[in-house]
Order: sequence, then structure tokens, then C-alpha cells
Amino acid sequence: MEKAVNEGEHREVRDGADGVWSGSWVAERLGVGLAGDDRLTGLLGLALRRNPKRAHLLVSNVLGKHVPQSPSVVYGYGVELGRRVRELLGDDEARRAVVLGYAETATGLGHSVADGLGLAPYLHSTRRPVAGVAPAGGFEESHSHATSHLLLPEDPALLTGDGPLVLVDDEFSTGNTVLNTVRDLHGRYPRRRYVVVALVDMRSSADAGRLEAFAREIGARVDLVAAASGTVRLPEGVLEKGQELVARYEAEASSSSAGAAPSGPFAQFPAPLEGVADTPLSGARGTARPAPTGPQPDYDRIDLHWPAGLPDGGRHGFTPAHRELLEDALPAMARRLADALPQGARRVHILGFEELMYAPLRLARELERATGIEVRYSTTTRSPVLAVDDPGYAIRTRLAFPAHDDPADGPGERYAYNVAGAGFDAVVAVVDSAGDTPALHAPDGLLARLAAHTPRVLLAVIPSYAPERPSMLPEPLRGPAFSSYAPEEVGWLLQDLSDVTLEAPTEEREEAIQSGGAHYAESLPVEYQPSEQYQELFHAALKESAARIAQAVGVVTETVLAERSPRPVLVSLARAGTPVGILMRRWARHRHGLDLPHYAVSIVRGRGIDANALRWLARHHDPRDVVFVDGWTGKGAITRELAQALEEFEKSDGITGFSPEIAVLADPGSCVRTYGTREDFLIPSACLNSTVSGLISRTVLRADLVGPHDFHGAKFYRELAATDVSVAFLDAVSARFPEVADAACAQAKELLATDRSPTWEGWAAVERISAEYAIHDVNLVKPGVGETTRVMLRRVPWKVLARAGAGSDLDHVRLLAEQRGVPVEEVDGLPYTCVGLIHPKYTRGATGADGKAVAL
Repeated sequence: MEKAVNEGEHREVRDGADGVWSGSWVAERLGVGLAGDDRLTGLLGLALRRNPKRAHLLVSNVLGKHVPQSPSVVYGYGVELGRRVRELLGDDEARRAVVLGYAETATGLGHSVADGLGLAPYLHSTRRPVAGVAPAGGFEESHSHATSHLLLPEDPALLTGDGPLVLVDDEFSTGNTVLNTVRDLHGRYPRRRYVVVALVDMRSSADAGRLEAFAREIGARVDLVAAASGTVRLPEGVLEKGQELVARYEAEASSSSAGAAPSGPFAQFPAPLEGVADTPLSGARGTARPAPTGPQPDYDRIDLHWPAGLPDGGRHGFTPAHRELLEDALPAMARRLADALPQGARRVHILGFEELMYAPLRLARELERATGIEVRYSTTTRSPVLAVDDPGYAIRTRLAFPAHDDPADGPGERYAYNVAGAGFDAVVAVVDSAGDTPALHAPDGLLARLAAHTPRVLLAVIPSYAPERPSMLPEPLRGPAFSSYAPEEVGWLLQDLSDVTLEAPTEEREEAIQSGGAHYAESLPVEYQPSEQYQELFHAALKESAARIAQAVGVVTETVLAERSPRPVLVSLARAGTPVGILMRRWARHRHGLDLPHYAVSIVRGRGIDANALRWLARHHDPRDVVFVDGWTGKGAITRELAQALEEFEKSDGITGFSPEIAVLADPGSCVRTYGTREDFLIPSACLNSTVSGLISRTVLRADLVGPHDFHGAKFYRELAATDVSVAFLDAVSARFPEVADAACAQAKELLATDRSPTWEGWAAVERISAEYAIHDVNLVKPGVGETTRVMLRRVPWKVLARAGAGSDLDHVRLLAEQRGVPVEEVDGLPYTCVGLIHPKYTRGATGADGKAVAL
């Protein structure tokens, strides 16, 4: 027996009818059992999934999803767990916490935990993309029938703080979902403490050990709070046996009379109408179904007078201020509900809608408190579960109906469990406005299914909350106000942060990045000021390589014009891609008389491309004409980042056409199809930082500076104008266009006729080097001349690997290595001219007193 405590109210949760455990049917047939707390059989029943990944389903009696339950019991469990979390954290930490619930099952539970915590904002994951809202993260739920979770906070700062993150799920079975979540979020928004909350902790000892090991790996504390704990006994072959049982019972249900009434306690209500029984709908997913016979659903619509500006839930964030607004409005909304019920109604069901669990729960609880009516609460679900009318089985009846909110993953069946034949005098369906569609009102829709099992159906629609979108994004920044480039050369889709102090010493940045305390894009390195000797090396290298660079520019530009678009929109990835984008634009003008648009946008490893920049581009150009440009590839991390970011953007905004294929000057990593060369040679623009890139810093993404409707930021270092060689570099290369034009066009023609499929040799080489040098982090291995130079200028280098016999391409690297005390190790058969290794265990104590690198 388990007791739920809620503001002095105690409710008991017992086994099912006649004391029969609602998991006994599955336990007897499959040998599945629960071991642990005595309360488990009161909290959980068992059912069989219609899912090829897992046979059994733990059915919570107190979650309010599959089993109708008193809303006070459901809410009480969540609030009590939240209070325990607050006791664990203390008030100071609780004020800095954020609560994150899982869609769809735990959205209401997570809300309730946040209410118990009392001081923290709430966010839940969602499977519903929202146009204009860029995902701040996402993860997969490996055993689920619908896996992709999106995090869509209206304010990205909700996830960027360093306070505890409280993760709430209904059950903690293997820990995989939590591990996937923490792994994704910790890489983006590292923090020191996590608290995992669940109604039941059913992990094995091995699974518990994995979480503890993972916490040690990321250097964070992970606590667990649960109402009960135990384990699930799964005999060998249970998945196959479960699938056989499901197939057999589904076949029997299909062959039996659709109008057969349920037996036992569910026989209190007349048999359903023909064609709307609690059996599976005919037809495969996504196919048309024959409409059932019978009348259109008869229902009344209730206007709740939902408060303006109050979110319907935590899909985009729900703050303590929102909670106060809801508390003030609940009594009046409950009165409107009570007034709409049929006279004399004594048993009423409030039915929520998939992820919309919290608002219906609070309405149901307020109705229960304000009236003498027996109120039960549950919600519809995506989860396909076998229904068996037996007291020892948790899912007695199933209503199936078409999805009615135009889901992103296409049409499909949805379900309401244990509602049919349960003897309710009225059922109140509560949906958000996105779900109030013709499919809801159709002859085979949810309202019609409910009407077959209750004398009265009522519908309450809550406005779907959508974050406000800016009416207009700013125009691109241009020189000379922003950058030393001419205004027609490039438009920067960035915001100017020149007046903000963002620089931090290299050693401090490295320590913060590697410890997980900060993301590299949240600060800037102090700009390297080259010595006179280094500047001489730059000019010598430029003089020697200008023609080779000019030919590579010609090759990649001709390839783009031939394959991608006759009038491409060049979009360089700031900042290394910007000089290359300008040179490509100059080539198109020199060779073809084209005046191509060119912009620079920000992309950040681990956080994706600037979605607002993509929106601006989509409003002003055809996305199919956009060609992303970068300087070179190393191991291909940005190539992968761009592909993933564009996929997420397409889901969130519904804008298609952007190609993830990057055009680069040099592709030594063999990561792209469109390139000027695959040789690893010195590109002088890699030798310097802002002084060869229009005096623009690398890009910055920090929540307190970049809001949800802002472009990413960067600085314009006007004070470095005296040492700026940005335009000199461009002029030196473009001056060689006439002499290399024929050769470049011929080479491009040859390349177009060959197989240029990426082999990802660079990535494989980096993994080998990472393992060989015991670094075990590919992000600390920077292959190629350009990336190695960046390591020397911005990071704390450990050593440089140089291909045996490498010549003048490495003169500047050797000079920087000498100045910083970094060893250069010659390696036979190195696939790159050189590879820079970042200090793999860096703290400021891991360097010598002179600041130079030392061996591990």
C-alpha cells in the first residue's frame, strides 16, 4: 500500500478489483515479476505492448496516463516527490534549479514535481515541432515506439544556467533515456549537478552502476529520488512470447463481435455501438479507415476562459509566475466545468490529450475539491497496448481513434485506455487548440468514440501557446561599420558585440572548456599579436602560395556553378570560410561577370547553425540556391554539425531546400564532394586570426547576450587596423586569377567527371591518433595545417605531429611551436601535413611556470 501526501490529504492506492493485482495475468503467462518495495503492486500493473522492442509495459496506477485515477492522488505523488527534491537540494539550490519532464508520459508528473519544488521553472520535451522555435537540444528514447524528443524553450537561457537540472520520468527502467538526455545536454550546457526523479526505480544493479560511472565520467553529481524501487524479472524469451500472445489476442479480438460488451466491473455500461468497440481500428497506419455507422458525436463545448498569455503547459517553459496565474484562475474555471456537467452527475472523467497532461490534471483536481463529484483523470496516448478484459490485467479496454493534431510524423492511431464501459456519467475531453481539428470531430474521431460509452461528452479547448516571433530580423552588418571588407564583399548575419568584454586568457578558457564548465563559444581567446618574424613568414607564405590558392578557388567555384546553381547564394561559415567566400565571389565576377550575393553566418560545434540567420536567408533567397562555404576540412566535425542542424531546422520551421553539402577550398579530410583541392597545404588565411578575416572575431553564442530572436554575435576589432592584412590577402590571391584560369577550369571539368564521394579518411585518422596517444577525445585532435595553426594561436597545445619531410608549409607552425615551447614530433606516413594535439588533461597546473606546455 502506498500513500500519496498532498497538502494534508492522504489517499491510498490498493490492488485492483477484489484484491487482484493488475499484473497477475501477464505474470502467470510470461513469468514477468516485480521484486522490491511492498508498495510496487499497488503502484504498478502489467500489460503487453504492441511494440517489437519491448514485450511488457509497467502500467502506473498513479500517473494518470493509462489508468483513470483520482486527480488528487496523481497530483499528490508528483508534489511529494518535488518536496523531497527541495529537501535534498536546499532552498538556495532549488531556486537555481530547472525541472525537465519527458514527453509524453511524464509531462504532468514533471509539472507536479516543479510545483512541489515550488521555486523552479519547468520545461518538458516534446514530439511536436513548432514553427519558428529552434530546438535547444534533443535526445532519443531507444525502447519507445516514438523516439525523438525535442527541447523547445522560448528562452534558451532556461537551459544554460549552472544550477541543478531535475529530470522527471514516470519510471526509471534501464536509465538509457536519462543517460541520453544528460549526455546531450551536458555537451551543450554543462552543469555540476543532476537529480533524477521517478515514481518507480526499476533498474538492475548493472544499470545503476552505469549511471554512477557516467556521473564520474562527466564530473557531475547525480542523485535519484523515487517513490518506490525494485526490479523487473524478465525470463529468457519473454519478448518472443509476448509478441505471440499479442498476435493471438489481437486475432481473437478482430474475429469477435465488435459490439460485444466487456465483462466484470467494466460491464456497468451498455455495449458500444457497432464499429466503435475497444478493438484495433482496421487498416494499416496512415491508411484510410471506413467510417463507423451511427450518429455524429453529440457534445457540448465549454469555454474555460483560459487566462491570456498563460502557457497550456511546459512545452516552451512554465515559470513560477505562470504557476501563480494558473492558481488564481483555477477556481473560476472549475466552476465553469461543474456548471456544464449534466444534472445529477456523480461520476465524471477528465480526459487529457497526449502531452497535455498538467492543465487537465489541475482542472480535474480543482473540480474534485470544489464538488462532491467522484472525479477520475487520465489522458490519451500514442502508446499501443494490448487490451484484455481481465481483473488481473492493467489495460481492460481500449478506444482507438485517428490522431487529431496533424502530427509531424504523420497520421496514426491514438488510444484511450480503461475509459470504455467504466460507467462515467460524463467525459470531459480537454485538448489544446492544435488538436481541435476536423479529425477530432469526425465520425471515427475521439469524440465519437467517447459518445458510445457515456451519456454526455463535453469538450474544453485550451489555447496552444506559441512563443512570439519577431516580425523582422535585422539586415546584415557590412563594412566599414562592421569589418574591414568592402560592403559589397560580404554581409554578416551577426550582431555586433564589440562593446562587450568577452576575451579570456587562453589557459583559463582551456581549463573551463575541458572541465565542462563552459562552452568554447561563450568567450573569445585574446587576439594573437604576431611578432615581426611571424609576419614576415606570413607574407612569404602568401607570395609562394597565392597562385596555388587562386587555382583552388577557381576549381571550387566552377564546380559550384556547374553542379549546384548557376547563380548561387554564397553563405560562408564565419569566420574561416569568409575569405574563401569572398574569393569565390571575386572569381565568379572575374570569369563569368556574375555578381553573387555573399553572407557570413555562425555555426557552433555542439549547438548548430544560427537558425535566425537561416530564417533571414529563406525570406530573401531560395534556400535551394544557398551554398555553404568553409575554408577547409579537418576531420569533418563541422560538416556533420551542419547536416544535423539543417535537419533540426527543417523539423522546427518546416523550411526545406537548404543543402548540407559544404564547398571548401581544401578537403584534406575527404569529408565533402565540393572542393578546390584535397592537398593539405598552407592557406595563409589560417596563419592569423581577425587580422586576416576582416578584423572580425570568431562567433559567440551565450544566452545572456544572444536571445531567441537574435543572430549569434561577434566583435569588430577596429583597434587592430594597423596590422590588418585581410584585403591584402584577398588582392594577392585574386591577382593570380588570370594566370590560373584555364588550368582551374580544366581541373574542375576533370573533377566533375570523377567520383568525389567522401571517404572520411580524416575522421578515421583522427580516431587512430586519439587512441594511439591516449587522448580519447577526437575534439582535442586537430588535423591539417589550418587546424594546427588554430591550436597554436587559440588553445593550449600539447604537441605537434608533422609528416616526415614536410617543407615550408610548416615554417610558421615550427616558429609558433618554438615560441610556446611545444614539441614537434615527426611521424612517417601521417595522412596530413601536420596534426595539432591539444593538451588532453589541461589545468593551469599542468603547464610550467613560464606558461609553456609540459609533457603529461
